[in-house]
Amino acid sequence: MGASITCHAWNGDKSRIAFCPNNNEIHIYSKQGNEWKQEHVLSEHDQTVTGIDWGHKTNRIVTSSLDRNAYVWTFTNNVWKPTLVILRIPRAATGVKWSPLENKFAVSSSAKCVAVCFFDKDNDWWVSRHIKKHKSTVLSLSWHPNNVLLLTGSSDFKARVFSAHIKIVDAEAPQTAYGNKLPFGEMLAEYVVGGWVHSAQWAPSGNRFAFVSHDSCVTVVDLSAGAPGDVQSIKLAFLPLSDLIFTNENTLIAGGHDCSPLVLGNQGGKWGFSNVITEKKDAVKQEKGGLNAAFELFKNKVEVGANENVQNLSTLHQNCITCLAPFESTTTEVKKFTTSALDGKIVLWNAQ
Repeated sequence: MGASITCHAWNGDKSRIAFCPNNNEIHIYSKQGNEWKQEHVLSEHDQTVTGIDWGHKTNRIVTSSLDRNAYVWTFTNNVWKPTLVILRIPRAATGVKWSPLENKFAVSSSAKCVAVCFFDKDNDWWVSRHIKKHKSTVLSLSWHPNNVLLLTGSSDFKARVFSAHIKIVDAEAPQTAYGNKLPFGEMLAEYVVGGWVHSAQWAPSGNRFAFVSHDSCVTVVDLSAGAPGDVQSIKLAFLPLSDLIFTNENTLIAGGHDCSPLVLGNQGGKWGFSNVITEKKDAVKQEKGGLNAAFELFKNKVEVGANENVQNLSTLHQNCITCLAPFESTTTEVKKFTTSALDGKIVLWNAQ
């Protein structure tokens, strides 16, 4: 596609995709025959779009941007109409996620807070309440399947679990590994690592979660026996990861600066690296050729500001993977997923 892609999201039946080509626009494409055709360009934002999430139940799109705004888009009369969100944040929004029931969503920001938003019928807009327990930019968000617990990753080297229970929106607070007294904004746990937490995700059951940090570690927290949980940290011989998804309870896939998805699995309660998913035979040995080529790319950028080594990578993506999204999935398993990257490609993969 040419331009770098910052984020992407699929609609419910995967017939359409929305993505940001590293600017203030959201492009929506649909599958027509064997080709993808552009249908709409949403350009309400003033600066680069940082997050897109497409609600599969309501067919509404929510977006966030460096312009400190978020919009909820509703498709009416063949037009995507934006609804204003009162975020009240003084700095850039860094991402956005619908809750499982899609009756609220969360927006992360560089203002050291998360805005949890819900609809105000009286004023016909979305209002927000803030969670303010972070010490630096919030980089990632993930909702627990119970629609109440919110997992965050921050550049203050910590992942945290919060209560996002809002009485006027949610039913009675559910029983969780952290108890059932869940006042809004309460920090229930925090987990310290050795680098920025770029992405954090709950597993399908909600009994465990994982996050990736800039020290090339993947940390998995198992809450089956109660909070704060069994914490395992896996140090990888790869460049830092940017995003991850669980494909089932015992398998997760992550992608980042090595430009290929990595698979980690749980065997007998112990998590570890499994393999690299690749479409090229010579890219299997990532620990040598692919990794060294990626390091050379970074070296050239730092020392001479050159990109000559981009085409020398033996991977399908030729630059950092920025976003992973389920494509073919059930409530418990992801069979196919997509990656978008700074090379302008969106790639469909089989989960292995």
